[in-house]
Amino acid sequence: MNKLQIKGNWNVAKGLLKQRYGQLTDDDLTYVEGKEDELVGRIQRVTGRAREEVERAVREVCDG
Repeated sequence: MNKLQIKGNWNVAKGLLKQRYGQLTDDDLTYVEGKEDELVGRIQRVTGRAREEVERAVREVCDG
């Protein structure tokens, strides 16, 4: 897999991810540039979803 790149307005992306996975909190969605793997890991841990699904969801909301 290519490195996950988060771009665009992260606040909008966070809102879309919260709509998709209602159990996520702002703390779960704290994004630090260069730490994309940690973000995906937190989302995966909270939602119980497969890593590939989480990465796909993050890409979708970030790419618009």
